[in-house]
Amino acid sequence: MTPIAPRLYVDSADVDRVSRLLAAGVVYGVTTNPTILERGGRTAAEIPDLYARWVEEGAREVFFQTWGGDTASFLRNAEGIRALGDRVAVKVPATPDGFAAASALVRDGATVLVTAVYSVAQALAGAAIGARYLAPYLGRMRDAGVDGEVVIARMQEMCAGTDSNVLAASLRSAEDLVGLRRAGVPYFTAAPDVLDQVLSNPVSDASAAEFDAAMVRLGA
Repeated sequence: MTPIAPRLYVDSADVDRVSRLLAAGVVYGVTTNPTILERGGRTAAEIPDLYARWVEEGAREVFFQTWGGDTASFLRNAEGIRALGDRVAVKVPATPDGFAAASALVRDGATVLVTAVYSVAQALAGAAIGARYLAPYLGRMRDAGVDGEVVIARMQEMCAGTDSNVLAASLRSAEDLVGLRRAGVPYFTAAPDVLDQVLSNPVSDASAAEFDAAMVRLGA
């Protein structure tokens, strides 16, 4: 099977840092959830403006999470998210009611991410209903004493031959991305600080400075 090209997303509602990453063209899109929006000082009323801003700045996908706790509420609140535009993806938590809502949304043509997936069986269920993305939280797995890299690799195995793939979240270092990619995971979302680690290295910075200094000496 041909490997899927890796894809990076920024997991943040810090609009300035998100804008810089989108402008640089290094992330495919933006992922959020209610906790991230709250941490970024945003409100539910700002969601349409955030979507419009990030799409204008080049995001090819923007994720917002539906809420309510039961299937009917998840579906009702997902309607407003879907109405934002054709680059939006709906996040639904991996609960029994969430899976029922996610299945209905998939059948209706929505781009769906099942989030907070913590077991291989849940990943199998997400792939069975045709969710585009499954989001396990690596850092939280490790906090609970679980070998998250192994579990997430098995989740991606469950996606073989389907249209579903893991979008790994709760990544705390550049090495987290590298390890999961080696395990076959294609998609990653991380906070701006982690993406900064991915994009930079002290030796690279020193080399770039040497190149510039040499060009100055060459009369550029």
